Amino acid sequence: MKTLRRLWAEDEGQDIAEYAVMLAVILVLVVGTIRLVGSNANTVFSSTSSALQ
Repeated sequence: MKTLRRLWAEDEGQDIAEYAVMLAVILVLVVGTIRLVGSNANTVFSSTSSALQ
């Protein structure tokens, strides 16, 4: 019973789970931003290239 109470009271696992969720959210935001910026950058470079030719 003491072991069960000790496991219930420990919150180290919760900290790890919270960090994992925060990391997942940050990764989704970064990947979305890179895809958006990459698409727009490709359009700008293509139009610039066409204007130079």
